[in-house]
Amino acid sequence: MVIYKDRSYSDSERAQHLLSLMTLEEKIGQLVQPFGWQVYEHKDGRIELTEAFKKQVANGGIGSLYGVLRADPWTGVTLESGLSPEAGAAAVNEIQRYAIEHSRLGIPILIGEECSHGHMAIGATVFPVPLTLGSTWNVELYREMCRAVARETRSQGGAATYSPVLDVVRDPRWGRTEECFGEDAYLISELAVASVEGLQGQSLDQEDSVAATLKHFVGYGSSEGGRNAGPVHMGKRELLEVDLLPFKKAVKAGAASIMPAYNEIDGIPCTTNHELLQDILRTEWGFEGMVITDCGAIDMVAAGHDTAENGMDAAVQAIRAGIDMEMSGEMFGHHLLEAVRQGKLDEAIVDAAVRRVLDLKFKLGLFDAPYADPERAARVIGCEEHVNLARRLAEEGIILLKNEAQVLPLSKKSGRIAVIGPNADMGYNQLGDYTSPQPATNVTTVLGGIRSKLSAEPERVLYAPGCRIKDESREGFDNALEMAGQADTVVMVVGGSSARDFGEGTIDLKTGASKVTEHSWSDMDCGEGIDRMSLELSGVQLELIQEVYKLGKPVIVVYINGRPIAEPWIEDHAHAILEAWYPGQEGGHAIADILFGDVNPSGRLTISVPKHVGQLPVYYHGKRSRGKRYLEDDSQPRYPFGYGLSYTEFSYSNLTVEPRTIPADGEATVRVEVANVGDREGAEVVQMYISDVVSAVTRPARELKGFRKIKLAPGESRTVEFTVGAEQLQYIGQDYKLIVEPGQFRILVGRHVNDTLSADLWVREDEADTD
Repeated sequence: MVIYKDRSYSDSERAQHLLSLMTLEEKIGQLVQPFGWQVYEHKDGRIELTEAFKKQVANGGIGSLYGVLRADPWTGVTLESGLSPEAGAAAVNEIQRYAIEHSRLGIPILIGEECSHGHMAIGATVFPVPLTLGSTWNVELYREMCRAVARETRSQGGAATYSPVLDVVRDPRWGRTEECFGEDAYLISELAVASVEGLQGQSLDQEDSVAATLKHFVGYGSSEGGRNAGPVHMGKRELLEVDLLPFKKAVKAGAASIMPAYNEIDGIPCTTNHELLQDILRTEWGFEGMVITDCGAIDMVAAGHDTAENGMDAAVQAIRAGIDMEMSGEMFGHHLLEAVRQGKLDEAIVDAAVRRVLDLKFKLGLFDAPYADPERAARVIGCEEHVNLARRLAEEGIILLKNEAQVLPLSKKSGRIAVIGPNADMGYNQLGDYTSPQPATNVTTVLGGIRSKLSAEPERVLYAPGCRIKDESREGFDNALEMAGQADTVVMVVGGSSARDFGEGTIDLKTGASKVTEHSWSDMDCGEGIDRMSLELSGVQLELIQEVYKLGKPVIVVYINGRPIAEPWIEDHAHAILEAWYPGQEGGHAIADILFGDVNPSGRLTISVPKHVGQLPVYYHGKRSRGKRYLEDDSQPRYPFGYGLSYTEFSYSNLTVEPRTIPADGEATVRVEVANVGDREGAEVVQMYISDVVSAVTRPARELKGFRKIKLAPGESRTVEFTVGAEQLQYIGQDYKLIVEPGQFRILVGRHVNDTLSADLWVREDEADTD
């Protein structure tokens, strides 16, 4: 038996033996990742592998394929031309079988897929976007979702995912805000660990586990002007303390892979940043996994950052810095072989990268079980359990921002409801970016959710789109005003869209019916590469709301969007406001559950909502020295970090810290009593912040260091505990090392960052007994 094929040897031994048998061409083949949807053609219900793919397998092989099952306008794969869950698994098997049986060494291909909020394949469960997931503040529920995503992805043969996104958002004008959990590094870190544990499971070689890829390493959420992949101006201390924290935690949790960001930091592109990829990631953190580029990132080094003379120079810089695999494979595949032959690259560097790729494949069990089970894929993907989970996540992530005179919840027993707005019945608009086209029956819109609640009395529900997201046309206003005029309450479903152009046509503004146009319509105003100068509603949506408001009916605004919206008029005039972000395929049901009170809203903001774009940045963890106000207004956001209302009321009392004084390596217990003083069961997110009162280095005014989501019945109270020790009190000191300084710390616990009780904790220098 050949060692690398013998399961009795360790993964490391098998990888080393295989590496020793490989030619230089075969080694470099393992470092490239072409686009998977381009290696086959789907015709008459079956797939045919392309000659280009077969040639590449024969000429050294392919290490990985990206997005074999991805479907969207970029790939050109549609509902009609794409693959069902079962057919997708069969197709991956055919690709894998050809690579194994027609290459000299029979090395399986690593299938990498996008799974930010569900596998980006037709028929897969579409969960809420990460911004909604973060707003649940429910780490355990998110971990459960990651298990479901891994189960669906691996059932089709996908073995690696390019998630989670761990970027810390500082400017919500950035189009990729929706892909992130929010603005706080601590919260992101908790979700990062849960993601790794959920996706990777107990062992990578299991049928329900995939390799997690942390991205984008690092600082990507702090780009200049909120423009995608723009330069990042950040000091080393902030980088170490904030943006790197979630990655460090996730690496410690065992993440298998990591993806550098497109951006530069202090003049150095992340793709070729030796300090990031070698000194910090591998040497300091001990990361032994695979590093893969983002798509086209190496080319950007030569044509964008302009820090390389040409493609070969960029490829050599990247692999020397620590890149193991290139997504798209253009630069590595074209230049590394010649670079080694010309003496510009040591083959030992290639060997190190190949070894890490092979290590991952052995850990994933691809050499021993390379094929998927199509029947299992058909059972698992989009199953009822996962759909119910998507609904619960949406319910817990939706945030009640305003509820004037308790206009919500609505009555199921009486009254006509007009559902108005461009997002009321556009399924794709509530799914977010990085979503494949899905059958209409898989997505419940807000209109569908409300109709389901009142199915016995369909005449109580009226509908009109009124306008589109970006279009300036007002041709639908009259119909919308007519419907609103007949109703007792108006639900305005507005916001944004990250739906890429699937060619599904648009809606007739006069009737609300779907229609196919000669040219498909894109309302996309958010998503990757869609950055904005404003946080106002696009098009004429605000004007539509204002016209409806003049009718004198209660107006409830439901936002479906991928970034905060700053519309002062709506904040001042709407009777109630729900922020749903992009709530996924079950979003319509979840929103209806909350509107009618079947679910008590428990989502809380993970990103501050400004009053005006001119206030940016408004993220809560700013320094005390950031200033107090502008000439026109103060610097406080409209809705602060951690904010969210409920249909019940919670009270906080009896905050204690014991002991009050601890040594630098000691711990204290923080306790607070939380009571439900309203008349409904509800869930509260208890948040603990810490403020370092005096420090040698300037510190944020307060930082989140703990949270608990608890459910309480009316009249019930509970004592919630937090532990405070070195991990919560330390920061990066003047020597760029972690330190716990002696002195006074303020412990703040409450319902959001600006509504807390406080008590003091002291850290002493000596080892005397605590009080």
